Amino acid sequence: MTARSFMLALTAGLLAAFSAPPSFAQDYPNRAVRIVVPFGAGGPADVAARLTGNVLQESFGQPFVIENRTGAGGVIGTVEAAKSPADGYTLLMMSNTQTANESLLTPDKRKYELMRDLAPIAPVNSSDLVIVVNPAVPAKTLPEFIALARSQPDKLNYASSGQGTPYHMAGELFKAMAGVNIVHVPYRNSGEARSGVIGGQVQMMIDAVPAMPRMSPRTRSAHSRPRASSARLCCRTCRPRSKPASPAMRRRSGSA
Repeated sequence: MTARSFMLALTAGLLAAFSAPPSFAQDYPNRAVRIVVPFGAGGPADVAARLTGNVLQESFGQPFVIENRTGAGGVIGTVEAAKSPADGYTLLMMSNTQTANESLLTPDKRKYELMRDLAPIAPVNSSDLVIVVNPAVPAKTLPEFIALARSQPDKLNYASSGQGTPYHMAGELFKAMAGVNIVHVPYRNSGEARSGVIGGQVQMMIDAVPAMPRMSPRTRSAHSRPRASSARLCCRTCRPRSKPASPAMRRRSGSA
């Protein structure tokens, strides 16, 4: 996981289907297939799963049903997929979270092994990350937010959708690069984390670009109050590889 982006991929349990005779492949699928999304509805993984499921349903003529199984930083949904029957009818939309959890959680807590229990099918998409803040935060740029955080160590909070998620890892990387102390507040899913930022319970979140239109004042009615009902884009954390990092982050990380 990097602060530049996070990757979504479609995986399946290590299935007999992958070594099955040709007749099996020709008949597959002959009934509904479920895609387990271990993250909340409306987030990047959920959106990608629904778009992918629609395409697969049109291609194969069978339903591809999305099931959101959230919680524990993606562990609950991942275990659900990993322990499902090895028949090819349960797929998993995973992200960097599962690979991070390999290091953050002991086997008895995550209850699965990626290389043992799951097999990759295809990458689906990657998404840039952005820093968003509640509009009441008195910082409009990244240097201003860093200065604010440095002046109030351990007083500001940032939200994530759980331990090991891209938002958590990006937040910790931001803290290290910027030299600030802000407190991590994990939520059950990214939707609840965004609500925490919008409602002002937490001040900041590193979020995915696909989720931003739903948080932008431009998508709301002209009568809504942006300061109370939306989040404000503070900084884009990623950039094209050919372009340098922002001066503020470059100075804090010691890069030339």
